[in-house]
Amino acid sequence: MKRKEYKKVKKSTSGKRLALKVSLLVLLSAFLFVVAWGVTLQKKAESAADRAYEKIENRPKSELREVAVEPVNDSVSILFIGVDESETRKANEENGRSDAILVATLNKQQKTVKLLSIPRDSYVYIPNKGYSDKINHAHAFGGTIGTIDTVENLLDIPIDYYVKMNFNAFIDVVDELGGIEVEVPYDRLEKDEFDRNTIQLIKGLQHLDGRHALALARTRKLDSDVERGKRQQMIMQAIMKEATSLSSVTKYGGVIDAIGDNMKTNMKYDEMKSFIDYIKGGKPQIETLNLEGSDWWKEYETKPRVYYWKLDDKDLERVKVEMKTHLEIPTTSSSLTNDDTNVVDSDESANEGSLNN
Repeated sequence: MKRKEYKKVKKSTSGKRLALKVSLLVLLSAFLFVVAWGVTLQKKAESAADRAYEKIENRPKSELREVAVEPVNDSVSILFIGVDESETRKANEENGRSDAILVATLNKQQKTVKLLSIPRDSYVYIPNKGYSDKINHAHAFGGTIGTIDTVENLLDIPIDYYVKMNFNAFIDVVDELGGIEVEVPYDRLEKDEFDRNTIQLIKGLQHLDGRHALALARTRKLDSDVERGKRQQMIMQAIMKEATSLSSVTKYGGVIDAIGDNMKTNMKYDEMKSFIDYIKGGKPQIETLNLEGSDWWKEYETKPRVYYWKLDDKDLERVKVEMKTHLEIPTTSSSLTNDDTNVVDSDESANEGSLNN
């Protein structure tokens, strides 16, 4: 009897050891899979970063910086440019117009982000042209560097990095993340990425795919350019929220593929990795900023009047100070204003206002 009991105990102990070995084997296999997946993902990310990298010639740093900054050590700024590069636009413009312009300042000490939306119709001075026009024309006139120079001149802050993305990348990124959840302000039939009225937006909290999210980001017919900027900020926050959720980790490969061929940036891979600190605790703390102003129709002697968003100088100065403080830059009074002093009058230039939208 005792012998039989001994055999039972021995068999039970042997079974536990076998189960432990199997469990360890499964865990080891899972660990090796995760490591392999991580290595593959890193290589994919490095490859995508290499394809997206675009050095700005003769501009190793902003002229408003005494020394070059590094995101691992310093507070920095990033200019986000959403470009309308549809076939219709390409036929009329070499570079395409910027359909969304947002500036983010990232404070290294606080790990906080301030996100400013600049209305696309803002009447601002465009340095490479020598006169004022809609800010979204800066890209059509001078490409990436033309937009950077214009934004620096407007805000009096250095633009350290830029990220330029076309509509295809935006749509694909949202789709790869499985869509985003945002509040749609109204019912409206809106244009798609090919400028066709095929997207039906429905009022209320909605889960949007990439095409519907893009249509919501672009629409402005029922409110204003400022409200449009607020929607773009809301959409960017929704993308960040989805991208930093644990459920999206397995989707990163597709997101990287979507970005790789449709984005340009002057950030190298190691610089991109430096921003991970801002999302270690999940969604980063983001404060949105907007530029106040008023509707303004400018009269011309030789052509029809043109609509602009006339920025409020006092509010513009407030935003400048806030963003400089966040970047840890001295906030001495700026000599740059958004008025028409030392600006060539529109009627003396055949090009100003020639791009009507």
